[in-house]
Amino acid sequence: MSEMIAICGLRCHECGAFKATRDDEDARRAEVAKMWSEMFKAEIKPSDINCEGCRSDGVLFQHCTVCEIRKCGVGKGVANCAHCEEYACAKLEQFFEMVPECRTQLDGIRGEL
Repeated sequence: MSEMIAICGLRCHECGAFKATRDDEDARRAEVAKMWSEMFKAEIKPSDINCEGCRSDGVLFQHCTVCEIRKCGVGKGVANCAHCEEYACAKLEQFFEMVPECRTQLDGIRGEL
């Protein structure tokens, strides 16, 4: 299976929720839920840790269902933001401040288009 890149540039195959779902590992779900609960100061349960990847039409992690960047990309029908004619928009620039590796990822994809 090829690597799935989220609309924002995150690598789904590196995501704990994606890996726990793919491998159907409850211990990993519990570990990710604990880590993300602490990291994001939110109550995340192991049962919340299920995701088939950003571009999936199936199961998504709860945040991905409300993600404005994902909604925008899906609405525009782009594989990811690198394919958008408005790259990089203000929403994406704000996201890059938190996750700069996504800029690197998307810049690389855009450079190959």
